[in-house]
Amino acid sequence: MAAPRIEPSEAMSCRLTLLFALAAGAAIGNLYWAQPLLGFIAGDLRAATATAGWLVTATQVGYAVGVLLLVPLGDVLDRRRFVPVMLLASAAALLLCALAPSIGVLLLALGVLGVTTISGQLLTPLAGDLAGDTHRGRVVGVVGSGTLTGILASRTISGFVASAAGWRGIFALAAVVAVLLAVLLYRAIPPLAPRTRMPYPQVIASVGAVVMRERAARWTLVLGATGFAVFSLFWTALTFLLSCPPFRYPVAVIGVFGLAGLAGVLSGLHGGRLHDRGWSLPATGAAWVVALGAFVVAAFAGRSVALIIIAIIMIDVALQTQALLNRARLFALSHEARSRLNTALATGNFIGAAIGSAAATTLWSAGGWTAVTITGTALCCFALAVWALGRRGPLVICLGVTDGAVTDRGETFLNRATSARSARSAPKSNRP
Repeated sequence: MAAPRIEPSEAMSCRLTLLFALAAGAAIGNLYWAQPLLGFIAGDLRAATATAGWLVTATQVGYAVGVLLLVPLGDVLDRRRFVPVMLLASAAALLLCALAPSIGVLLLALGVLGVTTISGQLLTPLAGDLAGDTHRGRVVGVVGSGTLTGILASRTISGFVASAAGWRGIFALAAVVAVLLAVLLYRAIPPLAPRTRMPYPQVIASVGAVVMRERAARWTLVLGATGFAVFSLFWTALTFLLSCPPFRYPVAVIGVFGLAGLAGVLSGLHGGRLHDRGWSLPATGAAWVVALGAFVVAAFAGRSVALIIIAIIMIDVALQTQALLNRARLFALSHEARSRLNTALATGNFIGAAIGSAAATTLWSAGGWTAVTITGTALCCFALAVWALGRRGPLVICLGVTDGAVTDRGETFLNRATSARSARSAPKSNRP
């Protein structure tokens, strides 16, 4: 029996939007619980610190596998069941982490956790499906900000819980939270029929086909990967800078600098409204200008904590805003393939982040902070060039409107609202 049709404007309430943001933040946090506890875990399990360092890698590799092989299923499965099932699977993996008797078992459990902790990547396109056209950017912005909050807050929460209840305590607590969120989401997500039906091998293969078909997707993926490369380059190199003279800060103090990145959360909330008002492309260009300015400030911040904090705020606001706008534009491309487009975006971002981290290490060894800031400036200029070339053509999302409903691709997305208003106000005799 087909699921009843749910009108988007009725489905995505403020309460459900906040629940999605909370669940997405909790899910992404699973990737980072172990990161500040590596020494603690190594000592308790009698493992070498170098071996414990693979714990984070195992989780990240598992996550990449899950994004590639499971997230595309969001377009063909009932997400009211699929999302809670993945949360319950991650809860089981978290429980195994909490009970792991050895470093080998913990490595395996964290790899499984990475594969199953993809709920955030399922909830974001689902939020885009449930949101009305006029509010999609705002809703995606709130859910995306929940994800960023999870990334920034997870390390701090992990440290506090581990200091009070041991490193196993954070995994046990996260398992309980995952089960609770699974129940709440199953009850809150409205019935929504799958967007399309096709065999699993065809679903996976179609990720690349969708990207190749949509020129705007390819250009947006370039901007997204560049943004994450810049973000990873900056934060990896910043750790080196703050741990060396003249600062010589301990790890705990370096972690506090990440709280300045919470400014990016607020920018995500407002960036969604810019998309809804038709300012997606101009705002993307402005965000890259701010990112460029951040590296100019950073170039003079080698001995100034105040300038470092200013650069952190600028870089996080800029890159969070452009990342949100990239996702919102991709979701406007196709209502049938949002999960697959999100898979392509997440994969490109992951590759960009890996390249940025590797580049930071090499550049620091070759030329220190100066080499890093020069490279960051060059990457921002590259992104601005892509934006400038694409803003009047390849990056424009073309959609058609008939009485406010999307039917084909005859008009630009930026003119969609204007076309809808004109259609409604026209005399009845002139309407089709």
